[in-house]
Amino acid sequence: MNGPAPRGVVRVGDRIRFEDAVHQVVAIEGTMVRLVADGGRPWLAAATYLMSSPGFEVAGASDAGEGPVLPPFALPDTVPEPVAERARFLESHILEVLTGPPAGAAAGQEPRPDFDPGRRTLSERDAAKAAELTAAGEPMSMRTLLRLRQRYESQGLWGLVDHRATRAATPFGRVDERVVEAIAVAMEEQAGTSTGTRERAWRRARDILAEQHAGEVPLPSRSTVYRVIRALEGGRHTFGSAVRRRSNASRPAAPFTATLAQRPGEIVQIDTTPLDVMAALDDGVPGRPELTITLDVATRSIGAAVLRPGGTKAVDAAVLPARMLVPEPMRPGWDPALSMVRSVLPHEPLTAVDQRLAASAAKPVVVPDTIVIDHGKVFVSGTFISACRTLGISVQPARPYTPTDKPQAAYCTSSGRFVRSSRSGWSGVLGPAADLGAVGRVVGVGRVVEVLAFVVIPLGTDNSGSPPGLDRVRADAVGGGGLGEGEHPGGVQAAAAAA
Repeated sequence: MNGPAPRGVVRVGDRIRFEDAVHQVVAIEGTMVRLVADGGRPWLAAATYLMSSPGFEVAGASDAGEGPVLPPFALPDTVPEPVAERARFLESHILEVLTGPPAGAAAGQEPRPDFDPGRRTLSERDAAKAAELTAAGEPMSMRTLLRLRQRYESQGLWGLVDHRATRAATPFGRVDERVVEAIAVAMEEQAGTSTGTRERAWRRARDILAEQHAGEVPLPSRSTVYRVIRALEGGRHTFGSAVRRRSNASRPAAPFTATLAQRPGEIVQIDTTPLDVMAALDDGVPGRPELTITLDVATRSIGAAVLRPGGTKAVDAAVLPARMLVPEPMRPGWDPALSMVRSVLPHEPLTAVDQRLAASAAKPVVVPDTIVIDHGKVFVSGTFISACRTLGISVQPARPYTPTDKPQAAYCTSSGRFVRSSRSGWSGVLGPAADLGAVGRVVGVGRVVEVLAFVVIPLGTDNSGSPPGLDRVRADAVGGGGLGEGEHPGGVQAAAAAA
């Protein structure tokens, strides 16, 4: 450092003017500064007293260059106690070499003859201390002591810590970083290909290393390579399901910004899925109807839902945005607890404008601004796009194979979340060879649509974030018979009334 240091900044090795004499800073211990005068006399002064004394100035610095203003005092507390104790042991001996009196000496205590700065040079004190430690059973050469002393002068106690205890463990051990990087690239390339083996990924990694480093990187053993691959795989399904692997590869890099909306209708998500409920289709054969919903992100409410026996058509999806704009009328036999006037929705201003809202169900009326769609043929069809354009709704396509672009709707309609089983023995999804005896008699699609209304309306004002539930419905195919315990729509009405 050229020239005097700024006032108030003192570093180990600096030469300062204090008490009409020039001293060298040999150590900083918390708020205490150890000094050695040119004549060899040691000093121990508080930093505040030193810097506020008359005539104080930094006259010059050590040739080692700029170091830290203060040593890292708290870092020794992060290492194991035996390592910290060893560092404090070395500090006490190095302080004796630098200042003369041993650490913790009483005021006015004279240094031992071999470590008196007025009689011995610093090199002689280093040699005496190395010999003393060796004789006491702590073998140490003068070169090692010199290195420790220099590290203490620049870093304080932290410089004496055995840094083998501070090295962070890695899952790859001592494998060359270039090898790990090549294996990671080879595994990423597997996302768009057929499912391969670990040996194929290792062959590709070797090709990458040969292209980039031309044989300069030592290759680990095969068992080490497989250990690295296991550590890197971590849920990627690199050597498992191709569908899961490609879906995971399409996810945005974490952390990603969650979908946020500040007002109702700002962002609406739409999604469709086969419902985990068996119903009698038009031909009388039990099957799974298909559910399509719109979900308002701001209120977390289902704006509209449609259930179809077969695949959802474009016209079915086009009806949903329009149904969000109109209230749901109360039907005969519905409990008054499901009405708009009995809900927590802010209906008074709307009822004052249109008295018909007083006879509507407690489903929020939401005017969509933007609807987020996936690339299903129903949603990218001209029918759906034209309907949204007519209603003044902007359509925002999600990125292909990226469910996190509309996570709320995807979570709500995912298997097992919208439907909650109420009896044991119900598998939810039945294949062609499934045993229908475990399910019993199934209800028609019309009854399922009726029960679906009791799910959507009571949950219209529920913004807790919990997925809605639709109890399993069982009755005979023509609508007769009874519903199981806990499966009657009255149970849902009672829950709405209690809320």
